[in-house]
Amino acid sequence: MQERKTRLETLRLELLERIRHYEAHQHRTSGALDKDLDDQALEVRNDEVIARLEDEARTELAQVERALARLDTGVGDHCEICGGLIAPERLEALPYTTRCMKCVKE
Repeated sequence: MQERKTRLETLRLELLERIRHYEAHQHRTSGALDKDLDDQALEVRNDEVIARLEDEARTELAQVERALARLDTGVGDHCEICGGLIAPERLEALPYTTRCMKCVKE
């Protein structure tokens, strides 16, 4: 369980850094839009992609934090629906999962 917690904490830090990077892009900390209209259009389209990536990172971060909280309370290896153990292979592949395969499919 400690190895999983370490993986989750590392993933949490990576996600926070990614979000910080996305926020910096959105706030134009590296400078204003380019003066060329074609370049501006490209930058605005990139902004839309970055916004979606940021949303995905924030969603994943929430899942990681939830999994860490469940580990802290001692229920992190148990399905939040049925209470059964989550398969170690599933936890290895998706360390922030909170449901067993049976409950995910239902």
